[in-house]
Parts: sequence; C-alpha cells; structure tokens
Amino acid sequence: MNAKELGDKTPDQLRDELVTLKKEAFNLRFQQATGQLENTARIREVRRNVARINTVLNQKAAAAAADA
Repeated sequence: MNAKELGDKTPDQLRDELVTLKKEAFNLRFQQATGQLENTARIREVRRNVARINTVLNQKAAAAAADA
C-alpha cells in the first residue's frame, strides 16, 4: 500500500483500514511473544502502514480545515 492509493480513499475507509491494521499489529505482537511469529518483517510493514494512514488522515483534515 502506498500513499497515492491511500489518498484516493475517503476518511471513513482510511479509519476502517487503520482499525484492521491495529488489530493485525496486536495479533502479530501476541504471536511474537508466544514464539509463533514466522514473518518478523510484517510487524514493521504494519507499523509503517499505520503511520502512512495517520499521515494521510492528518493531511486530509488540514486540507478540510484550510477550505473551511
């Protein structure tokens, strides 16, 4: 997922995606703690995707505030 794809989504879609990623991050942390995690790079991917979504949401909010 890249920033261009995220920019095309609505804020509601982004929030839904954010919830999904946070749940996945929780599950990955659980797997790591119990020694069941196979793909350790996925934790980093999910964390970065969460940051990307938060950035796009903040940009959209700032743009909306500037227009108002």
